Amino acid sequence: MTTDGLRQSLDTSNEKEPVAFRGWVRRNQRWLFACVVIALLTQMAIAMFTTAVEQSPTIDEPVYVGTAVVYLEEHSLRYNPEHPPLGKLIIATGVAFTDPKIAPGFAGHEWELGKHVVYEAGNHPDRLMLFARLPVILLTLLFGLVVFAFASDLVGRVGGLVALTLFTFSPDVIAHGSLATLDVPVAGFLLTSVWLVWRARLRPALYLPLAGLALGAATATKVLSLVAAPVLVLLAVLSVWHARRARGLDLKSPALLIGRGVLAAAGMALIALAVVWASYLVVDPRLHWETPSGMQPLHGMRTLVEWLPFPRPLRDGMRFQFELEDHVWHNFLFGRHYTGSLWYYGPAALLVKTPLGAMAVWLAGAAVLLSVRQLRPAAPYVLIPTAVLMATAMVIVRDNGVRYLAFAPMFLAVAAATVVVVRRQWVKVAAVVLVAFAAVSSLMTFPYYLPYSNEAFGGAENTHRYLLDSNVDWGQDLRRLANRLKQDYAGERTWLVYQGSGLPSYYGIDAANPLTVPADQVHGVLAVSDSAVLSAFDDPLGGGGTGGGGQVAGATGDLGTLLAGSTPVERVGHSMTIYRRP
Repeated sequence: MTTDGLRQSLDTSNEKEPVAFRGWVRRNQRWLFACVVIALLTQMAIAMFTTAVEQSPTIDEPVYVGTAVVYLEEHSLRYNPEHPPLGKLIIATGVAFTDPKIAPGFAGHEWELGKHVVYEAGNHPDRLMLFARLPVILLTLLFGLVVFAFASDLVGRVGGLVALTLFTFSPDVIAHGSLATLDVPVAGFLLTSVWLVWRARLRPALYLPLAGLALGAATATKVLSLVAAPVLVLLAVLSVWHARRARGLDLKSPALLIGRGVLAAAGMALIALAVVWASYLVVDPRLHWETPSGMQPLHGMRTLVEWLPFPRPLRDGMRFQFELEDHVWHNFLFGRHYTGSLWYYGPAALLVKTPLGAMAVWLAGAAVLLSVRQLRPAAPYVLIPTAVLMATAMVIVRDNGVRYLAFAPMFLAVAAATVVVVRRQWVKVAAVVLVAFAAVSSLMTFPYYLPYSNEAFGGAENTHRYLLDSNVDWGQDLRRLANRLKQDYAGERTWLVYQGSGLPSYYGIDAANPLTVPADQVHGVLAVSDSAVLSAFDDPLGGGGTGGGGQVAGATGDLGTLLAGSTPVERVGHSMTIYRRP
């Protein structure tokens, strides 16, 4: 064969190979998408499972786990009435596999219950906590499929992958989706209900009842989700209107068409109400309940609670939530300790704890939803619930963390998917780069997702300079502290100021509380939780200030005196500091 013939043969071969490859991709497109979805969810599962194994119980978890055990063993609603039962029943599905124990006739406070069940009743704490966390991990992964499906419905499977990537690499979703808590479940159920209402634009008779189940699940997990119920009802009416017009079934009177929508939305609401009642009856079929003594009377608009068609335990739980709202809370933001709440705390916390790439794509996606005519019908479904939930979070007085904003990475990931419809090539390239940047930022914080902050704020090591409480230190690092003390400080006198629900002695930490003795008697190694530090002085590690949030006031001015005379040595898990005190 001549040189020209060989070159021609190679050129022909090179032309055929891309064509054949593209054809193979088209034929196997569904399987390729499935593989990518599985890969994204697998890496998220690994991240959450690793986090669940390594972290000691956070502050709220033992209460929920203890309540779940009471549900299983005693079928009683007396504990943790401030939240409906469903979230704790989900946790109970994992706890049940550990054959949990509780002392007969135990009657302590819910915080005492948590300590008793996890550490004192003969259960294996590590196994108990892992199995309590596993159902929430599984549920979080399922919510990832909802994110993918919702975004795919709007802009196709490529957009679905964009949304799923942002969801599966969200540090906040990973952090709280790996804990036996309620924040991710309630946000996921709300997202699911909105997605099903959107789908009802095609088949309302099928999807609105399913949306009612999801809305009921959200309300039966956390009553705060009720703020989204009016929005879901209005969106349901809108979906019925669209469905009938799309089928050419317009009624002669628009009022009759709206009436059809109102009836359908009312049916959805009744199904949600039935789910709430069912969650209580599953725990106690006879619904034994006595209103706790000493509860404050309701005043003003709050008296409307008594007219809600919910079980008495839920209405009393709402009263308890009102009492929490009236409590004076101590909080921390950007180096400042303050009492009460700041309306901009939630957006500020998101600014710190969201990957920069994700924020950029969120905003771009919201702009596309509002500006592209074909996508505008979806904007109310994605953006209005997000805005209502954000506004609600901004008026809550407990500035305790972005866990109250767990809905944001879910809804806004769906919004972000819409960037794929922009025809400008540079926009698509920028979106890919930003999504990849968000993923890398998340991977780099592994496995310290709870204290994550983005690069603009210095990463997880510096989050405590700007935020505290469940944003940084939720009591999760006792195990890591125990390993560090055993490795580097064995045999030394140890002191500990810890804010959390873990039991230091269980992890092998033999330490005394330095706040119970005069400062001149405290010598040796001093370990301190970030959220226990309430003194307003500069961070000993430089810059900003360490501070604490929440209602636990274990640290006093005495701790400030101790730290002023101590030398910081190292950080543990980005939530605790080890000092040496001569």
